[in-house]
Amino acid sequence: MIVQVDGHEAHAATGGVEPNGSDPVIVLIHGAGMDATVWQLQTRYLAYRGFQAIAVDLPGHGRSGGDALESIEAYAAWLGRFLDAAGFEQVALVGHSMGALIGMEAAADLGDRVTSLILLGAAASMPVHPQLLHDAEHDLPAASALMTAWSHGRPAHVGVNPTPGMWMVGGGRALVDVSRPGALATDFAACAAFDGVEDLAPKITAAITVVIGEADKMTPAKAGRSLAQTLGAQNVLQLPATGHSMMVEEPRLVREAIVNALR
Repeated sequence: MIVQVDGHEAHAATGGVEPNGSDPVIVLIHGAGMDATVWQLQTRYLAYRGFQAIAVDLPGHGRSGGDALESIEAYAAWLGRFLDAAGFEQVALVGHSMGALIGMEAAADLGDRVTSLILLGAAASMPVHPQLLHDAEHDLPAASALMTAWSHGRPAHVGVNPTPGMWMVGGGRALVDVSRPGALATDFAACAAFDGVEDLAPKITAAITVVIGEADKMTPAKAGRSLAQTLGAQNVLQLPATGHSMMVEEPRLVREAIVNALR
């Protein structure tokens, strides 16, 4: 699916099923340096179960044009324009990591247009390690190696994979390695600068679900539980032995969490 936003093509994966204009819309938002392909084990499942699954490529990522944006607020505003261009009135938002910050900001901005907000690998603030910030700007392969090592729980490091024959850590590294020049560094800077969850919380009217990876080193479980409390989340799901890349590590549980939150 491609629409025009700010004079550029904005791409979204739809799970192989074109939007039909009637089923509930789920917009999935990827994290820093990623693209819509991180949701490939969710979009097709959702698209064939009565939902319009819309996994966006943020500006400067994947197949979307333009440049990466410099703040979470700018990404959230772009998402609102994407929804307008696509003709989506009411949506559920699912965000991972940086995408969770964007989802929270967008839910506060869009009010009743957002019916459900599902946050994965999220925290109220997301400081970025200085070495990772440096490598993202000056040595992308080193950044991708460090980022993906921290992003996966132990099972992913020893070859366990829900998709036979695939390597989760290697796949994550390859995805970051082919990201646009400067996108990862720009995204990390946006995450590090964001600090507004307490102000957003009263403005969010959507039902909130927080999904936590107990082995998450990027946004530790304690931070996820604190975020859920700050937001007054109605549902909190904790995934044992799961790291930050939970959509890949535990795709079935993540799919179930999304569907249960919406139904």
